[in-house]
Amino acid sequence: MLILLPPSEGKFSPRRGKPLSLDALESPELTGARATLLAALVDLCANDPDKAAAALGLGPTQAHHLDGNTLLHEAPTARADKIYTGVLYDALDLATLTGAARGRATRWLAIMSSLFGVVRPSDAIPSYRLSGDTNLPGIGIVSSYWRDHLDTVLAPAAGNGLVIDLRSSMYAGFWRPSPEIAKKVATVRVLHEHNGQRKVVSHFNKATKGRIVRDLLLDGRKPETPTALAKHLTDLGWNVELHPVTKTGQQLDVVVSEL
Repeated sequence: MLILLPPSEGKFSPRRGKPLSLDALESPELTGARATLLAALVDLCANDPDKAAAALGLGPTQAHHLDGNTLLHEAPTARADKIYTGVLYDALDLATLTGAARGRATRWLAIMSSLFGVVRPSDAIPSYRLSGDTNLPGIGIVSSYWRDHLDTVLAPAAGNGLVIDLRSSMYAGFWRPSPEIAKKVATVRVLHEHNGQRKVVSHFNKATKGRIVRDLLLDGRKPETPTALAKHLTDLGWNVELHPVTKTGQQLDVVVSEL
């Protein structure tokens, strides 16, 4: 089973830790692509800060992000599951998982990363500032750049198992599963129901996705199809509605009324 997660814009900045080693990251097939993008980002932030600020969407009070990006080669690193913060990761709370659940997180979770393409929870990375819609000189739109590289990693990782796609729309563009893999892709949407009306609310969406992933990691069972996943989540106490199959997979709506 493969669970695809978005990164977080907010990140923890470690004060100590080993410097980045691209060769030590999972998915060595991406090392060359990672090195090229990293060099382009560092060069832009170091040599043309005004252009970098515009490309990264940074205001005058956010100059420290440029400084951080110029030092990515020597900045201290920490596990990716510590670097990424925010509502989804707070609800997922990977740091408190132990034993088998912790091992499943390492095997099942894949986090989209604008800088590294995709990382696993145990990968040691620095804090950085870069989003998927950035148009980076020499690279182009970051999401398009990674779309040309990630299939060699994620298609084998998906294999014949279920793919649970929890990515936001921006990061969904990093990798689009082939039609064969799409047959086993379950895309999860969270709807907040209030006074008989349903809508997507960012906070509910992120927090609920984090809790769903935590429930799956703690339970340990591996549903093999989107239909089986819908039943499994229902058994775990979630209110799930299954949409018809499409060429990109099958959507599951998880309906919540409160956090």
